[in-house]
Amino acid sequence: MSNLFQQRRTQFFNMMQPNSMAIFPAAQETVRNNDCEYPFRQNSDFYYLTGFAEPDAMLMLIKRSDKQLAILFNREKDKAAEIWHGYRLGQSAAVAKLMFDEAYQIEQFDHHLTALLDGIETLYYPMFKSPALDKSIGLAVNQLRADKRKGFVAPTYYSDCLPIVHEMRLFKSEEEVALLAEAAEISAAGHIRAMQTCHSGMWEYQLEGEIKHEFALQGTREVAYNSIVAGGNNACILHYTNNDKQLRSGELVLIDAGAEYQGYAGDITRTFPVNGKFSEHQAILYQLVLDIQVAAINQVKPGVAMLDINKKVVEKLVDGLLDLGLMKGDRNTLIEDESYKDFYMHGIGHYLGLDVHDVGDYGTLESPRVLEVGMAITIEPGLYVSEDADVDDCWKGIGIRIEDDLVVTAHGADVLSADVPKTIGEIEALMADA
Repeated sequence: MSNLFQQRRTQFFNMMQPNSMAIFPAAQETVRNNDCEYPFRQNSDFYYLTGFAEPDAMLMLIKRSDKQLAILFNREKDKAAEIWHGYRLGQSAAVAKLMFDEAYQIEQFDHHLTALLDGIETLYYPMFKSPALDKSIGLAVNQLRADKRKGFVAPTYYSDCLPIVHEMRLFKSEEEVALLAEAAEISAAGHIRAMQTCHSGMWEYQLEGEIKHEFALQGTREVAYNSIVAGGNNACILHYTNNDKQLRSGELVLIDAGAEYQGYAGDITRTFPVNGKFSEHQAILYQLVLDIQVAAINQVKPGVAMLDINKKVVEKLVDGLLDLGLMKGDRNTLIEDESYKDFYMHGIGHYLGLDVHDVGDYGTLESPRVLEVGMAITIEPGLYVSEDADVDDCWKGIGIRIEDDLVVTAHGADVLSADVPKTIGEIEALMADA
């Protein structure tokens, strides 16, 4: 794997201007309370280029006419610190194992920055993202400017490095697709376990615990995001994460949960009945969403924009809601004035990768970006009829979302999360067998 990260650094070098430097900061540990920290998770851009999972680090890439240098600044080996807080890679191992050209202690970063920045014309760094790095760069640049009569030269041009690395991350390699597939399989196992163990009287957080337990059994303790386990009307809250209500027979439960495997995210949503059997009205709305989702997945291919897929989703949803009487009026007017957003207020999906809502340019409303081979996306239509909606009572309190993970191929897409049942018959049969 270290060779893969080195290849990415080489690719970034090739897009840098001559006589330039790029700097990427690692994530920092965040205090949870008193002297306890939240579980550490590396900055995705930094990890993408380094494979290094420790805090308090900097990556420096230097491109001069005669050589290219990849330098890591990281924590020094400290036996006392390691006894209390765990193993540190140190400098020698960073060069040997991660294939950096040089490595120095992080405390030496500011000193080396000033020296190595001398004579550099273009500096790439994540602008306005790291106040600590901004401060270090400002001090170094101003020192070089102040000493220009001594022959020191500060950079002339400053550029944000993030658009470059984010464009790289948008296209997944074979290795990344394999990791995304594994994340999706683990996530799928968690959703299946949730369907098998769900019953009336459970608490949402208990069902969340079943999902996390299965993730651990399948090979990862990490989640890609805070899990959503939303029973009844809670499913109409898009990012509901309280997960503290009791599940009741006769309601649906919406679960949006994904495992993180070696940094890569799974992101699956399924909606199913707490008691294992869809009611008549639940089944009608669920089938509408499922038909829309399947149709949307079938549209995924190179050259198609996600915005255009979403337009067709909206058309199908409005047609269905008009047929059922949940919406009234002229079809085109309802679409044009976005009245459908009372029931469907998000987009059809997003990029997927090291971040669950992964980086990458989507284009604009006037000129949306089209899908290309190697992009990973989700497809997740939804329908949310809250308890205060102006509809018949039989429809109220029903929230439905169905989400799968896909990788765009030359002829369409591979669905990585297909292991989780999603037809009414499959879900009811799985829950009945359990």
